[in-house]
Amino acid sequence: MPTRFDLPADFRWGASTAAYQIEGAVDEDGRGPSVWDVFAARPGAVRDGHTGRTACDHYHRYAEDIALMRELGLDGYRFSIAWPRIQPTGAGPANPAGLAFYDRLVDALLAAGITPLPTLFHWDLPQALEDGGGWLARDTAYRFAEYTEHVVDRLGDRVPAWITLNEPFVHMVFGYALGTHAPGRTLMLEALPVAHHQLLGHGLAAAVLRERGHQVLIANNLTPVWPAGDDPADVAAAAAYDALHNRLFTDPLLLGRYPDLSAFGVAEDLGGSVRPGDLKLISAPGLDGLGLNFYNPTRIAAPIGPELPFTEAEIADVPRTAFGWPVVPDSLRELLLGLRERYGDALPPITITENGCSVEDRVAPDGTVDDRFRIDYMASHLDALAEAVAQGVDVRGYYTWSLIDNFEWAEGLGRQRFGLVHVDFETQRRTLKASYAWYRDLIAVHRKRFRS
Repeated sequence: MPTRFDLPADFRWGASTAAYQIEGAVDEDGRGPSVWDVFAARPGAVRDGHTGRTACDHYHRYAEDIALMRELGLDGYRFSIAWPRIQPTGAGPANPAGLAFYDRLVDALLAAGITPLPTLFHWDLPQALEDGGGWLARDTAYRFAEYTEHVVDRLGDRVPAWITLNEPFVHMVFGYALGTHAPGRTLMLEALPVAHHQLLGHGLAAAVLRERGHQVLIANNLTPVWPAGDDPADVAAAAAYDALHNRLFTDPLLLGRYPDLSAFGVAEDLGGSVRPGDLKLISAPGLDGLGLNFYNPTRIAAPIGPELPFTEAEIADVPRTAFGWPVVPDSLRELLLGLRERYGDALPPITITENGCSVEDRVAPDGTVDDRFRIDYMASHLDALAEAVAQGVDVRGYYTWSLIDNFEWAEGLGRQRFGLVHVDFETQRRTLKASYAWYRDLIAVHRKRFRS
């Protein structure tokens, strides 16, 4: 049992999930269709034709899943609220049955001694809003603020802190630029207005939250960017990628400006989408925390074609997850120290809102799941996190991805498993993995250390 993680007494331990990936019940209690319902129905869009129609059936089994969280000893649970459950068309009055589900969920979490940490948008935009332009349309940001009001006015008496957006970079790139995620658009650089409208939505929603006295966070997917070599062309390509992946969604929040995107042939107004006052709203003081979703570093080389000013290069001679992602734990420490160096006093406290790995987990004949690779992944990344904390970076908590195996977006069900708990998607049987016991014991050891 590892005890080397020197973290503060009030460090918070949690786990994360997302609505479309676990809830199922897509046609129940007035929920409207999301972009993921429509995208997953397209032939070939999701591996093996899988959808989130049932997923982990968490909508009906949330009490069972909360019991697993309580046994783990979690301080907090990060989940997302399905916008189509609250506003089936993305506008207008709230759906009482949709709000009632999250009422029950929040109350059950609190009864188990677990603090809810809701994410307002984790990629499941109501399809009706996508039909009107989705995040390419400025109006979607205002609809997001309206939706936020409905949710916070119902749950805010029990929920102290909120995450506005999850991984806006990933949603923009995979959903609007490359088309491998919902809504499946292939706009390449013409997708950049999506960045601004998501951040504008964050700013508008944050104003709603602050007005009601709540804490505001955002969860960004960030990565250390390494040039493939010392060649100035590789260095320039890495700087361009860093601006796109890391700075595009962080500089406006913390510095009040967009990074230099001239390498992409894009002006500071992101194709005319930035209007006077927008950046002031986006960077309004009061961001209470930066959620950091971290999985791996990225190596970048000079471009081999005219379309983009960079090419992703392989990171050789390191372990890889089932997704093929390189495992370089110390890069988390590097990223955390780099954020402090880049943003200084403007950097709010950090919470690791996602960190984990996909493993080809199987239930053995004796009913166990030995996922030693995941344990090693988590332990080594927590070690790197603790080193960053020792060097002065303010990190308040760690939420692993994910509590349970789930619908893994375009990879569907069962192939890419991130959970501490194995899910048989045919029977919905939950089986605890070795990593579940390891994480439970780690949390217990941390608490005992400060009680003695």
